[in-house]
Amino acid sequence: MHLDKLLVNNAEKIKVAAIGFALLFAITACKGKAANPALNFAPVPDGAPQNSYADLVAKVAPAVVTIRADRTVRTQNPFPFDPFGLFGDRGQQPRETLQRALGSGVIVSADGYILTNHHVIDGAKDIHVDLNDGRTLDAKLIGSDPPSDLALLKVNASSLPTLTPGDSDKVRVGDVALAIGNPFGVGQTVTMGIISAKGRSGPGLGSGNFEDFLQTDAPINQGNSGGALVNTVGELIGINSQILPGQGGGNIGIGFAIPSNMAKTVMDQLVKNGKVRRGQLGITVSRVTSDIAAGLGMPEAKGVIVNSVKSGSAAERAGVRQGDVITAINDTTINDTNAFRNKVASNAPGTEVTLTILRDNREQKIRATLGEFNPETAPGENENGNTPEGSNGGGKLGVSVEPLTPDLAQELGLRPGTQGVVIDSVDPAGPAVAAGLQRGDVIQEVNRQPIKSVDDLRSAIDKNGAKPALLLINRRGDTIYLAVRPRQ
Repeated sequence: MHLDKLLVNNAEKIKVAAIGFALLFAITACKGKAANPALNFAPVPDGAPQNSYADLVAKVAPAVVTIRADRTVRTQNPFPFDPFGLFGDRGQQPRETLQRALGSGVIVSADGYILTNHHVIDGAKDIHVDLNDGRTLDAKLIGSDPPSDLALLKVNASSLPTLTPGDSDKVRVGDVALAIGNPFGVGQTVTMGIISAKGRSGPGLGSGNFEDFLQTDAPINQGNSGGALVNTVGELIGINSQILPGQGGGNIGIGFAIPSNMAKTVMDQLVKNGKVRRGQLGITVSRVTSDIAAGLGMPEAKGVIVNSVKSGSAAERAGVRQGDVITAINDTTINDTNAFRNKVASNAPGTEVTLTILRDNREQKIRATLGEFNPETAPGENENGNTPEGSNGGGKLGVSVEPLTPDLAQELGLRPGTQGVVIDSVDPAGPAVAAGLQRGDVIQEVNRQPIKSVDDLRSAIDKNGAKPALLLINRRGDTIYLAVRPRQ
């Protein structure tokens, strides 16, 4: 019995030892495999490289075309004198030469509508479109809109590749963007960058232009005008328009594109009416700075201040006054003059809008029925005229002034009966020049109080103390508000 028991125990021990050895072998084998992980992976097949936009470009590029616009220009004959009669009558006649503008365009409908820039086709008699499939088609001008620098063409074709407009309002600063066009006539070119800023405006505001640019560092050059700015899902987010050139005229990474939402609005009106109609209030405004806010007694800087109200305008009929601060239009907050102007113009003439204004720091709402924008007679609803220049002067403002006589008023192009004092000189190191006051400006108000004499001005500035003084300036018939911090 004891022997049997011993044999059973030994058998159990041998069995346990065998199991332990097997486990140890398995663990060792696993460690051996882990030490050579490459042996466990199948070869990786070749594929598209990471961060490539080739598929995207292949999708969108066929909808971007080259536009050649021919215009005839009359030039003076370089040899007007022909004493020997070698050229007959031709020696005395101006010559006509052919100029060709090169640009780009975007096909936005399969039946042949193409968006481009107004400046590409301006004055052209013949317009030709080079498609990516090698065809060249004659194009008809459907309509052009100089204030937005957009034009719409039509070619006789069908089943064309198109680009779908995206929602440019959803574009974010930092988004990747691709610019496609034909720079310098070298052929279709793709460049990449990001959206650097939104809501940009270029020079020339107040000249009738409506700008709400997307700024990008994707290189845009001559010939890219009218081409496409697309996002990474292949949507058209902008029409390339212009650049801020360097000293040599080349690209320095600051390019501008017309946002697709504005382009779509203009295109729809050009298709329907052949022209674009815009609403207008008939006012000029400036952004409310912290100094202007302090001069008005506002707790914070917000909105735009009304510099002037045109007689007989929609704003005058609605009861808008000079000095009102507009903080919203149709409950959309306004803090930028360009955005305000574009918001007004986006409505059709005859549209009723609701303005939220501050008058004597009391908020109220005014309803106004918009008139129609006329680029020849329209006031710049975002002009602020802050262009300093000056000479010698003195006083707390850094200016010297003189009474406004009828002769001076006529010389300055002012309306009869205009009252105030004329700035004769500006101290280049004084506070006035920093605020934008110029020689020839007429100071009509200080802190909303009329100024009729030099003594009125001196008294008002003394009473103002050290805080910013709010001045109403008449500059050759246009009025603006400027805030100046008097020196003590």
